[in-house]
Amino acid sequence: MIRVEPVQTKKQLARFIDFPHELYKDDENYVPELFIAQRDLLTPGKHPFHEHSSVEKFLAWDGDILKGRIAAILNNNHNQFNNTKDGFFGFFDCVNDENVSSALFETAENWLKAKGADTVIGPVNPSTNEPLGMLIEGYHRPPRAMMTYNKPYYNTLTEKYGFTKKIDLLAWDLETATVSQRSLKLLDTLTERLNRKGIVIRAINMKDFKNEVVKVREIYNAAWDKNTGFVPMTTNEFNYLAKDLKLVLDPDFCLVAEKDGQLIGFALGIPDVNQLQRKIKKGRLLPFGIFKLLFGLKKIDFVRVLALGVLEPYRKMGIEACFYATIIKKAAAKKIKGGEASWILETNTLMNSGIESINGKITSKYRIYEKPL
Repeated sequence: MIRVEPVQTKKQLARFIDFPHELYKDDENYVPELFIAQRDLLTPGKHPFHEHSSVEKFLAWDGDILKGRIAAILNNNHNQFNNTKDGFFGFFDCVNDENVSSALFETAENWLKAKGADTVIGPVNPSTNEPLGMLIEGYHRPPRAMMTYNKPYYNTLTEKYGFTKKIDLLAWDLETATVSQRSLKLLDTLTERLNRKGIVIRAINMKDFKNEVVKVREIYNAAWDKNTGFVPMTTNEFNYLAKDLKLVLDPDFCLVAEKDGQLIGFALGIPDVNQLQRKIKKGRLLPFGIFKLLFGLKKIDFVRVLALGVLEPYRKMGIEACFYATIIKKAAAKKIKGGEASWILETNTLMNSGIESINGKITSKYRIYEKPL
């Protein structure tokens, strides 16, 4: 008999965070989340998501054996921005047992119904501004930084419960050895053309990081506002993310576009820290994990471009192409093998066709599911 219980104590929260480690212990592609980061993300008062929304965490037990976990999420900012009554599920992991997955989904649904939700969407951990999506293609390698990973049977369990596809997210690989050289050769020409229009592309100013973050947040919230499931990040949420990313940020991969001194676009690439993180046992930075991160950064040979956006009036001018070409050129100079552009909505024809035109290859797909309540 499967019983599902809410997480109410620190000990239960630790079990919630650690459960995937046992589940994936024989999977060489599994990357453990950092315990401290997950603890703070899931704790009210620690992470700014909880300032406007709520997360209820559950554990599924068979006797005294832990079989699965899930979080039910009510994102009030999402519903206000999109004028919806959506609920979400996230942090879903379980054994390959339909009884367990059904009990978890049903518990999350009941909690969301009681909160007034009429739809459940997921997985999101805990919003579209954090890692999200269920891997449906691309089990051949570990996920890149801040991307999700799961066993193939998760999709079967999710669909058996009645979830259907809402939209797919694509991850593209751009390898420095095979990327179209034409795009790199055109970089100088595109840059000169943009300069004549008063548009300059530069690296982020790390010495003025605080003010740069303010400007980038404004672009982020404006450039992505029409994306499916988008919700603007609050000032506190964006500052929290920026503070974390600053620890691994390479300004060569963090670019902004300015016109007459005003930001009109930005691109953010980060080193694929998962190459190091997968070696940190159970995601514990102490006592030795922190050294693996700090001293391993220079050995990372892949970058993830996790955000690239341009304000609507300035699209199709070549800014996006300049962003990608500049990052690729810098990566090649640093002997980096390539980068992953992710995630990109399958419906974003402009971005997907642009990446394909420079020899990008789709390497992974992730699915967002939905189900009416």
